[in-house]
Amino acid sequence: MANKQKIINIAVIAHVDAGKSTLVDAFLNQSGVFRANEEVVDCVMDSDDIERERGITIYSKNCSVMHDDVKINIVDTPGHADFSSEVERIMKTVDTVILLVDSSEGPMPQTRFVLNKSLEQGLNPILLINKIDKKDARIDEVVDEVYELFMDLNANDKQLDFPILYGIARQGIVVYDPADVCDVELEDGDQKIDKNTRGQKGKDITPLFETIINHVEAYPDLAEEPLQMQISSLGYDDYIGRLGIGRVTKGKIKTGQTVAVAKGDGSISSRKINQVFVYRGLKRTPVEEAECGDIVVVSGIADISIGETICDSSNPEPMEMIHIEEPTLSMNFMVNKSPFAGKVGKFVTSRHIKERLEKELEVNVGLVVEPTDSTDVFKVSGRGELHLSILIENMRREGYELAVSKPEVIMHKDEHGKKLEPIEEVVISVPDEYSGSVISKLNVRKGIMKEM
Repeated sequence: MANKQKIINIAVIAHVDAGKSTLVDAFLNQSGVFRANEEVVDCVMDSDDIERERGITIYSKNCSVMHDDVKINIVDTPGHADFSSEVERIMKTVDTVILLVDSSEGPMPQTRFVLNKSLEQGLNPILLINKIDKKDARIDEVVDEVYELFMDLNANDKQLDFPILYGIARQGIVVYDPADVCDVELEDGDQKIDKNTRGQKGKDITPLFETIINHVEAYPDLAEEPLQMQISSLGYDDYIGRLGIGRVTKGKIKTGQTVAVAKGDGSISSRKINQVFVYRGLKRTPVEEAECGDIVVVSGIADISIGETICDSSNPEPMEMIHIEEPTLSMNFMVNKSPFAGKVGKFVTSRHIKERLEKELEVNVGLVVEPTDSTDVFKVSGRGELHLSILIENMRREGYELAVSKPEVIMHKDEHGKKLEPIEEVVISVPDEYSGSVISKLNVRKGIMKEM
């Protein structure tokens, strides 16, 4: 039997705007994924229209690159807490995470959230201090802050011994030592690196590839064991229907194979897999069989859901279901009964709205839709205002017309009947003359100031 291909799966995690998608661009550009004459857009993984307009990542996506005969699957994750359900599931499918931190901002509240999820899974992160060409970069302080954050989150000794790299993702450069990015010249008030006078150091992201391959063990060869694959995200294709995406933990998965699907309620049903795809670059490529360790897309199981396990039909071994954070906000989606009803959208009835929300539930796991006393009103709960507003905007663009109520915070009761509400940690940077107004707005919302 031929040697099993070495596979390493990594996720890029960070606060919003630290440069995750830009770093993934550098991975793809420098590993020969694109043809020489191919036109490449920035943040190529942010393929959704709203992602492009807002400059944010909403849906986690996969791609793969090859380096020295090792296949590296890369998952670009969202940075906003509203899409945390995406981040949590991804942590189960990767071998390590690249924690990206801005050289002047340092670790932010969101960084804490995504890092905590990866440490809980026992992953050993790689730290990359990005944007080291900023004028206000404070590299050493930021590294110290990250160490403090790791200790705060109870990282073990191995996790605390993380490799540290420095980079400018926008220019596709990663180095072991910030001094390697030398020969900086000022141009239009922005720092640019003069490519002509620079030595060989600091010209590409090779140090990052080397660190990944040296720091992370490739996935072990469990090809002879019975099949086990947990679904960590869902996709939808207009031609082949619902897609289950996940990592093959053990065994191999083949096109046309009959498998057992272990459901969330404990039941096990027999299903047949139509097609198996793996990622090569950005493209989903059909294959006859995929090996353990790889991130795989399967079609043919119409009712597959997040957290369910695809197992060997003769030896089903379900994996532990994935816990998903509960919603924090709810809104009512209603049929539009205003005087302007029917002027904008073409889907206006409660049946249309209900069908569209049910379709959203198939792929949007952080969402909960509940019926109300009225057939024209649906209570929709999500992880935050951004999460719900993206859904509303998508529906509007697709031609749905609806009215929405003001968002309400979802309260919980503990075992003593005491009311609990969700809290969020925020960092606000604002010019001095506005700080009074911001503080009073936060006081109205029961904010507690920790430091100023």
